[in-house]
Amino acid sequence: MSDLFDFEASRQRQRIAPLADRMRPRRLDDFVGQAAILGPGRLLRRAITADRVGNLILHGPPGVGKTTLARIIAATTRSHFASLNAVLAGVKELRAEVEAARERLGRHGLRSFLFIDEVHRFNAAQQDALLPWVENGTITLIGATTENPFFEVNKALVSRSRLFRLQPLEPADLRQLLVRALADPEHGYGGRPIKIEERASAHLLDVAGGDARCLLNALELAVETTEPDANGAITIDLAIAEESIQQRAVLYDKQGDAHFDTISAFIKSLRGSDPDAALFWLARMVEAGENPRFIFRRMLIAAGEDVGLADPQAVVVVVACAAAFERVGLPEGLYPLAQAALYLASTEKSNSVLGFFDALKSVRSAASQSVPSPLRDGNRDGQAFGDGKGYRYPHAYADHWVAQTYLPGALQGQVFWQPGGLGWEGSLKGRVQQRRAAQLAAAAETMLAPGSWQGELLSSSPADPQLELWLQRQGAAEGERLDQLRQRFWQGAGWQRHDRVLILEARSLLWAIDPLEATPEGGMVIGVAQPEDLERLQAHLQLLDALRQPRLRLISPDQPELLLTQLDPGERFEWLAARQPFQGLGPTVVQRWMETLTALSSDSAELRLLFSAPSIGPAESLLAWLGSQNRAAAEPSQNQQRLEACLPLEQPWLQQAATSTLAAVRGELERLGWRVSEEGWQECLPLALSPGLVERWFAAEASYRKIINQGFSDDEITALRTCFEASLDAKLPQRIVHCLLIARRKGSLR
Repeated sequence: MSDLFDFEASRQRQRIAPLADRMRPRRLDDFVGQAAILGPGRLLRRAITADRVGNLILHGPPGVGKTTLARIIAATTRSHFASLNAVLAGVKELRAEVEAARERLGRHGLRSFLFIDEVHRFNAAQQDALLPWVENGTITLIGATTENPFFEVNKALVSRSRLFRLQPLEPADLRQLLVRALADPEHGYGGRPIKIEERASAHLLDVAGGDARCLLNALELAVETTEPDANGAITIDLAIAEESIQQRAVLYDKQGDAHFDTISAFIKSLRGSDPDAALFWLARMVEAGENPRFIFRRMLIAAGEDVGLADPQAVVVVVACAAAFERVGLPEGLYPLAQAALYLASTEKSNSVLGFFDALKSVRSAASQSVPSPLRDGNRDGQAFGDGKGYRYPHAYADHWVAQTYLPGALQGQVFWQPGGLGWEGSLKGRVQQRRAAQLAAAAETMLAPGSWQGELLSSSPADPQLELWLQRQGAAEGERLDQLRQRFWQGAGWQRHDRVLILEARSLLWAIDPLEATPEGGMVIGVAQPEDLERLQAHLQLLDALRQPRLRLISPDQPELLLTQLDPGERFEWLAARQPFQGLGPTVVQRWMETLTALSSDSAELRLLFSAPSIGPAESLLAWLGSQNRAAAEPSQNQQRLEACLPLEQPWLQQAATSTLAAVRGELERLGWRVSEEGWQECLPLALSPGLVERWFAAEASYRKIINQGFSDDEITALRTCFEASLDAKLPQRIVHCLLIARRKGSLR
């Protein structure tokens, strides 16, 4: 009987539930927004689909889908799912859930998810009670919070969880939710004749400010409080929409992220001399109820740190405005508050006073800091020890200055203050530099040795030691030279943790090392051209967790369209990379590859392709080696002549190999609207002459043999090969020309 009553109560709650609750998506495909972490190919989406979700903390403002995402996980997982609200639950409820999870795991081997909404509301003791069971895997935690988890959640819990930050929804996402609510006959208003004017919907979308719950609550209020016309239809115009949601909510918590983020934006606007932005962030803080005394305190700091001696009056102005505020109070006190902000934003800037902290570092690190004898107090023991002797009184000299040194001997010549070129201190810069030069001359005369100081070193531990060790092993396996080439290849890459990466024609994992470490919440696809490469890379990846493993795809180089069929629908990549791609392919195939990669690239995508080619041919390198060994004259002159006769044939061959594919790729990318740049450099290295290398050059179908066949008979080529075989194990000098092609979509901000 109780089950029947519970079922009926659940039905009643669903019937009277707010629209925002009724319209929650039930499936992952219905979830709107957050493409940066839930888009096709992203780590979190793959984890949910594969039922491999680990400990999660979902962090973001209200109404962006944290609770909804947790419910979707509950609907898709085969594990048991329980939920608590940290506002209502305590240690007793936690222990009950943990005990039930232990029993399920022991009896049935069933995992248990525990979703805790508003997890930051748990105090330290309650969060500590969770830790042992999260650590040993009895429960898998999914926490949702509007606060920064690094400050509000137990550090041990944070370190054992993967954090995802959900952003306010975009207007297009909100519009999709609005249309869905009006069309859904079961959970929304699809069964009622409702018309909403365009200006009304635009107002709702704008004032909702990325909050889906706020939008749907406003729509519900508008619909339920509007009388239908004679035909039973409800029309929502701009006036009704404005009454339903009159003011944008200012997300601001004086102890939370919004407080610190907003004051940070305000100070950075002052520092960046943007008075308009400074007034905006100041108004946001005032509107949210921030204490003006706190704002004045931060402006006083900015006057010293960011304005400094470029305008010494800045401190005076802020202090005067703060005193005026104390006398006047609110609301008229907003005038001196705004005046101080505008003065700081508009005046000249300098941070030269930060030289004090350089001096502080020297104090903490310099070994010898004794006061020089001429600067010591001579009133107490000057006669006995000579303290103060040799001091020259500046006022006794012209311009009240004399070239003497005042720093300890070990620090002579050290510069702590670097005056800027603007404002008050700018007028002093030349004089300060002249006097420093004179002081250094004085130090040399008195044989005071200048020294130096060492700053502090900072280090951090990797978040995933097993992955870090694996990455180091992969890099070491490729050799030092290729590892340096890898670092040059990815130099300056501005990774985002949720970026997706596509690597083409891979024969090793060398080019995957950097993005795999830098994009833990993204995803990676590695294309290989040969089945044996696929098997080898699969074996290398076995040590990684399944969710962290890149997805391997076997793609024939002459069939680029196959790649589209082996990816998730809609999957796009922020990074696309390859080394020596598209070799030996005709212009038509290169064109198809560029069109395929363009179709797979996101709006902010960056493409990196490394082309490497030798600039010295086999004959030229052997001649150079023979010359370095003083063996050129000792060799049969006929062989030497043959080698020299190869040179005119080699150069066009090398030039074509170095430029043909690169030129075709660049031309196609520019045609497709990419912004293309190139970076070139040369690398000199010894090339060991081995039987395999000789075979690669002189085999029947080798491209080099075909080139020299234009000027040599088969017998002469055989004699030339014999010349190479006579120098096996020689270290032939070689110069490799590298060209790194970097292409960005024209809408990219990278």
